[in-house]
Amino acid sequence: MTNNDIVQKLWNLCDVLRDDGINYSDYVTELVLLLFIKMVHENTEAGTLKKHPLPEGCRWTDLNGKSGINLLNDYKRILLSLSTGKDGDGNLVHDDPLISAIYADAQTRLREPRHLEQMIKTLDQIDWFSARKDGLGDLYEGLLEKNANETKSGAGQYFTPRALINTMVNCLKPQPGERIQDPAAGTAGFLIAAHEYIKSQTDDLYELSDKDKTFQTTQAYVGIELVPGTRRLALMNCLLHGMEGDAEGVVHLGNALGQTGAGLEKADVILANPPFGTSKGGDASITRDDLTYKTSNKQLAFLQHIYRNLKPGGRAAVVLPDNVLFEAGVGTDVRRDLMNKCNLHTILRLPTGIFYAQGVKTNVLFFTKGSAVDKYQEENCTENVWVYDLRTNMPSFGKRTPFGDQHLKPFEGVYGDSPNGDSEREEGEYSFHSDAIELPEHSDENEGVDPRLAHSRWRRFSRQWIAEHKGDSLDISWLKDSDSVDAANLPEPSVLAGEAMGELKAALGELEALVTELEDKS
Repeated sequence: MTNNDIVQKLWNLCDVLRDDGINYSDYVTELVLLLFIKMVHENTEAGTLKKHPLPEGCRWTDLNGKSGINLLNDYKRILLSLSTGKDGDGNLVHDDPLISAIYADAQTRLREPRHLEQMIKTLDQIDWFSARKDGLGDLYEGLLEKNANETKSGAGQYFTPRALINTMVNCLKPQPGERIQDPAAGTAGFLIAAHEYIKSQTDDLYELSDKDKTFQTTQAYVGIELVPGTRRLALMNCLLHGMEGDAEGVVHLGNALGQTGAGLEKADVILANPPFGTSKGGDASITRDDLTYKTSNKQLAFLQHIYRNLKPGGRAAVVLPDNVLFEAGVGTDVRRDLMNKCNLHTILRLPTGIFYAQGVKTNVLFFTKGSAVDKYQEENCTENVWVYDLRTNMPSFGKRTPFGDQHLKPFEGVYGDSPNGDSEREEGEYSFHSDAIELPEHSDENEGVDPRLAHSRWRRFSRQWIAEHKGDSLDISWLKDSDSVDAANLPEPSVLAGEAMGELKAALGELEALVTELEDKS
């Protein structure tokens, strides 16, 4: 069986959960509580899990082979023991804080013993030898991806497309010994991809000293996640990939825009895709008092946290919606501060339809703390911003047209080998373009340039030009959309509606920021 076959078999168990009255949004949480016990068993059998074993009485062998109400009661007892570390009589079962964190407040909603028995039998029938060969962590990751793509519960907000994660990691090139963070960790996709990248570059970490190996597994990676259920998925994901973290695990429960974020150590690398939207109830969830520019826009707050939390010379790649690039007021202040303190060397304009929220227009900002010549420089660090437009004249991505590595490889090519974005670069990348060159329409971006560059996806804009022509907006576009007036090629109505909703939300975010600013002044 391939991993895809196994993921589909696991996903089919959702039919069993539905028969027990469990909601669509709770499928994966319910499934992974049982699946993780099975995966620990398989890793233990294979000799690949040497730390954090499940305690006696709480293992797979304590479940399979049983049936009826005794099975369901035993399962409930196991979940309680894993969560609290104690049995029903108060006796100590285990004192592993990571296992307690993974099973914090865990409880099953299953009511029918036969459904639990059916799930156990199905898990026992899977070809785990094949699964172990490809890596149980990758199998688990595949299940999370399946959930993000198939459910309507909003799970997609926690799942960044794998191809995009890989490209961001490939560009920043994390190294052994570096502290790597994600302040909006979700299910820990960025941190795991960074870990896998480092393993691939260092012969699976066998080249490292024992001290360095310990650092990589326990200290190198730190994430923060606000939602307990999502953090549970992240902790399981990390442990299955051989990442332990500190006493709280790799992913800490908390708010990066609160004191949890304020207490983080400075990082060498930050990779993140902060949640979309404004803070509900004003700035109630943004309690940091060390951010210079007060705002209810969570992305602007996250962006401030990220560039402030980099070490000198530290580098970041962060996914942000379009409104961060053009929002006036505090948005302009934050962008100026970013370009002042960091070298914002690259912006990747992403196509629509690659995230759960249809129509949301997003970008990846790549920047390094300090300037290209002096990592300790604190002012005027950005000289040029290179922009790659992967949005205009691209397909409408979705289930029928999946977004993949092949769409991002041309960008990786022009980005260059340097993780700081200072490789020699040349304008004029024409991938996915017609060979026909037309005269460009008049725009500031195309004023006085070679007409061929007006049809390139890869352009350079000076810091001075951005200030003079854009008023420090980074919403820079120059390509003419060849399908803009072709009704036959319009996206599906749901995508159009999603784009309209995205633009309305962005406008609402600007109005909220303006109202807040006016209230502060009054």
